[in-house]
Amino acid sequence: MTDPDPQGLNVRNGASLRHKILGQVPINETVQIIATAKNWVKITNASAGFSGTGWVSVAKLGLSSRGYATNGVNLYASANQQSLKIGKVPANATMKLLGCQGDWAQVEYQGSKGWLVKEDQCGAALTTCS
Repeated sequence: MTDPDPQGLNVRNGASLRHKILGQVPINETVQIIATAKNWVKITNASAGFSGTGWVSVAKLGLSSRGYATNGVNLYASANQQSLKIGKVPANATMKLLGCQGDWAQVEYQGSKGWLVKEDQCGAALTTCS
C-alpha cells in the first residue's frame, strides 16, 4: 500500500468515494486483491489494520517484482505471455499498480506501462493480484 496519508488507506463498502469507509490499511502493509471494478479493487487479508473485505482505489497500491538472481522480469504489452515483451523490471523493484486482469497486474515502472505475469509478482509485495 503506497497511500501517503498517515491515517492509512481508506477501505470502503463499495467501489466509489461515496461509499461508507469501513476502516484503514496502514502505510506499507500488504493486501490481497480479489476483484476489480474500473479504478477500484476489492481487497482482503490485509497484513495489519483493517480486517475483512472492502474496496480501495487502485491508484493507492503498489507492487514489487520477483526475479531474484536474474536480470529482472518481463513486462508484456498485454495480459498474455504470447504478447510483445516491452521491457524489463529489475528484481525486487517497486512499481505502481494500475489494475488487474485475472492473475496479471498492469503496472508502471519508470514511465513504462505493461503487464506482469503472476509468477513475477512478489508474494510479499505491497499487494498481490489473485
